[in-house]
Amino acid sequence: MTGSRAGRKESRSGARKAAAPRKAKRAGALPTREELLRYLETAEGKVTKREIARAFRLKGAARVQLKGLLKELEEEGIIARDEGRALRLAHRLPHVMVVEVTGIDELGDLAARPVHWERPEPPPPIHLAPPKGRAGPAVGVGERVLVRLQPAEGEPGYVGRIVKVLEGAPKTVLGVFHGGELGGRVVSVERKQRTEFAVLPEDTGGARDGELVLAEVLPQRRGRHYGLKRVRIRERYGDVSDPRHISLIAIHQYGLRTAFPPAVLKEAARARPFTLEGREDLRDIPLITIDPEHPGGWHLIVAIADVAHYVRPGSALDEEALERGNSAYFPDRVVPMLPEALSADLCSLMPGVDRPCLAVHIWIDEKGRKRRHRFVRAVMRSAANLAYEQVEAAVVEGRPGIVDDAFRTRVLRPLYEAHRALAQERRRRGALEIESDEREILLGEDGRVADVRPRPRLLAHRVIEDMMIAANVAAAEELERHALPLIYRVHEPPAPEKVEALREFLESLDYRWPRAGTITPRMFNRVLRHFRGTPHERLVNEVVLRTQMQARYDPENRGHFGLALRRYAHFTSPIRRYADLVIHRGLLHALGFRDAGFEKMPLSRLDEIAAHISSTERVAEAAERDSIDRYLAAYLEGRVGAVLRGVITGVTRFGLFVTLEPSGGTGLIPISELGADWYAFDEKRHLLEGRRHGRVFRLGDRVRVRLIEAEPITGAIRLALVEAEAGEETETGRRRGRRPAADGRNRRAPRRRRKTT
Repeated sequence: MTGSRAGRKESRSGARKAAAPRKAKRAGALPTREELLRYLETAEGKVTKREIARAFRLKGAARVQLKGLLKELEEEGIIARDEGRALRLAHRLPHVMVVEVTGIDELGDLAARPVHWERPEPPPPIHLAPPKGRAGPAVGVGERVLVRLQPAEGEPGYVGRIVKVLEGAPKTVLGVFHGGELGGRVVSVERKQRTEFAVLPEDTGGARDGELVLAEVLPQRRGRHYGLKRVRIRERYGDVSDPRHISLIAIHQYGLRTAFPPAVLKEAARARPFTLEGREDLRDIPLITIDPEHPGGWHLIVAIADVAHYVRPGSALDEEALERGNSAYFPDRVVPMLPEALSADLCSLMPGVDRPCLAVHIWIDEKGRKRRHRFVRAVMRSAANLAYEQVEAAVVEGRPGIVDDAFRTRVLRPLYEAHRALAQERRRRGALEIESDEREILLGEDGRVADVRPRPRLLAHRVIEDMMIAANVAAAEELERHALPLIYRVHEPPAPEKVEALREFLESLDYRWPRAGTITPRMFNRVLRHFRGTPHERLVNEVVLRTQMQARYDPENRGHFGLALRRYAHFTSPIRRYADLVIHRGLLHALGFRDAGFEKMPLSRLDEIAAHISSTERVAEAAERDSIDRYLAAYLEGRVGAVLRGVITGVTRFGLFVTLEPSGGTGLIPISELGADWYAFDEKRHLLEGRRHGRVFRLGDRVRVRLIEAEPITGAIRLALVEAEAGEETETGRRRGRRPAADGRNRRAPRRRRKTT
């Protein structure tokens, strides 16, 4: 892009004036889809359903119709809803968001990026501007600010007007120290933005070159160290190559809370004992147990720790649990939602120890259909603590010596038999049958990766999973029966444009997907079964998975598409999920136990709570994935230069993501390294195709690659494509019969501005 500095600055800092909202043709008439989208395109500021209704002067029934239209557009993926119920076009960034200052661009403007960015493509550029009519606050590289975003006029990206510098902005940075007694630099371990900070000699804290350090960000002093922000080293963790630092890096990068405030720890230490008053005594039942109740049917009892007995609404424990939202799990540690005194002791169902619980009795018939259920507050005594592998070996493999015959006969075998009935009901409903391809990382005593292997998918996992699903359904039904507000676990049907993209992709594989009719999980299952055992199985499984929406929490019941259930709530893990704790309080209130404090909860803010815990869940999952990426990079570091086999698991405009076998590490082959051609990205068919030579790279193709780089600090893995030998044609190197260029030169594809949708 060309243009003067002044002209560019004017386009950035000048507010893009929105056109006046186009009113409906008559006052009070529901706007058309086009009118509504035009309003969202041009409106300034936060837009909610109320603002839209006011702009189009809607009243009464028209407001109800507006709600339906907005829901339809949201389900189609055309608009998105942010926290606080603000609405925007789905391809836009939120109107208000937190960004991190990354530096100064070529024209002297402050540049920033979203604090959390999980999409594969790079984030759009954000240029910061002061608030209207006054000078902005002084900010430096690494600081986080709350901004109001507007699309930049005449260029890609956004202008972000600074609202305030956040007090919660990172005052510390985790990074690698490079230098010595004379000072040096701290390079942030941030995966996508390697920011540098200056360290004066008096601020090194004795750190040595190559150590991982936690540094305090100092006030900005202009004119020194070429504009780098200064830091003072507060903590030293030792050699950055120590694998025990890997999870610590991810935890810090995603801002997970690791230390509990003193008030929270005091409350956990003062946790009061429970009594038998008002509790059903289940201590003589070897839970989980399933006893024959009637011919061909089963009586299930699922008991869950009574966390609500210890964590009361409004307490320091409750506020901290809500802030965290959930626990996060890493290969070497757990960042818990609740302090260890509760999560590892009082709320842990230890064998042979009396524990308070909330239990549900579920009666199912021989076909797995639920006949009735009953919730009780109880006390239980766990009969055994068995690993999934032990249960599988004892029941499926019949291996002796794991459990005694009486326990196998009385408890485990009935458990599996009841599961067969529940699985039959699951198939009848037509729940999604997508198989996951997860890896588990095994660490040695020194903290290094000893092995990486596919996570086993045992029948024992499915047994417990189906029991938990049955209990979760019963919880949602029970709270609905009592007309109590609750937080559902919702999974909405795929957006129509995603289904259409899938249909076009399947047509390229000679599979006809019907154009009309309601989309059901059963339709996806037919696709998966059609391609099972074929060369396209993995590819189709991946594309079907990407077509699905992401599950989330919502006080409004939107059903669970993947499980083919009309209603569903999380009940079975209140130790590690705040959503389950909310459900427990509601159930105890329905049972008449006012000590759970359900009425003291901010029930009018359940939509905000649901949005918050959905967000913390996504952040925790991103941190867990990030940690695994770094561990895999550490595992592969010693194999740099080796030729490996892999599968293309991501096709983008800027290159290919290849997942290596058998480790599961994923690396990037930049599009500029794919050879002498100009590659076009076909989003619908998930492929890159050379315009000149016709070479095609498709999602799911197997390739041979050379490992160029594996960087544990960032988790980055860089790969290069290994060309086929003379006379050999790789799966992914398919050509349409075109001859190579006569000069044989390796032409790099020119960079082209692509229109995004």
